[in-house]
Amino acid sequence: MNFPPPPSSLRQSCPIALAVLAGACMLHPVLSKADTISTDRPDFVESADVVGPGHVQVEAGFSSERDRANGVRTHLRTTPTLMRMGLNDTVELRVETDGRALAGSRDTATGLTRNDSGWSDTSFGVKWRQREGDEERGTPDIAWLAHVDVDSGSAAFRGQGVTPSLRMVAEWALPQQWSIGVMPGLAIDHNAQRERFLSGIFAVTLGKAWTPEWRTYLEVAGRRLARQRDGGSLVTLDAGVTYAVTHAVQVDFSVARGLTRETPRMQWGVGISVRF
Repeated sequence: MNFPPPPSSLRQSCPIALAVLAGACMLHPVLSKADTISTDRPDFVESADVVGPGHVQVEAGFSSERDRANGVRTHLRTTPTLMRMGLNDTVELRVETDGRALAGSRDTATGLTRNDSGWSDTSFGVKWRQREGDEERGTPDIAWLAHVDVDSGSAAFRGQGVTPSLRMVAEWALPQQWSIGVMPGLAIDHNAQRERFLSGIFAVTLGKAWTPEWRTYLEVAGRRLARQRDGGSLVTLDAGVTYAVTHAVQVDFSVARGLTRETPRMQWGVGISVRF
């Protein structure tokens, strides 16, 4: 495929990530178990936890997405990044973006190619932890997330307008370190004709902590549930693994398979999260 080489910022991402990881492992103080890092990546269902007062948590990664439809092969590479800032024990502020983006396409019939690079839109939000669950009583942790996606990116990656969304997260702690999370939500989106429409969000994730450091998950994620005239539904089957290097540093790997015609066929990603 005739895609351009990644820019220097992407080519340097792995060495930089390793350097950050090594530095965090050597320099970051060991926290108590109550302060163990809880991340919103790599699964689609957010955690019900907040980062806590006085803390900033950065969750960053690299994502590669491939698809083939109507004789056109596409490849999208992004650098998703989420910054979480704790205000108190129940509220955090959030800034999120897919970061630097590289998109390439090739028509297999004509051989024509197109390549775009630029910056993704930015989303601003807040998470409110409503309550802490009780495993013995079978009650879940519950949190609410309100976000506004702003069409602020480069022309090739800019959305159709400002997109508000509201999601609720419920997490149950199960016996033997199993857990289940559910995230329903709604978003006011725009279609190709710039008409507003209401889309749904619904995802379920099943997780298992094998050791204090290792965790895996399997997930079905309805990232956008919409009518065909509004772009159709984006649904994926996801799996991934996380490893807690310290109480404040986590690395992860994930893969996703598209389950609908509108969803890209395959995606994979790696990431690192650091709590300060």
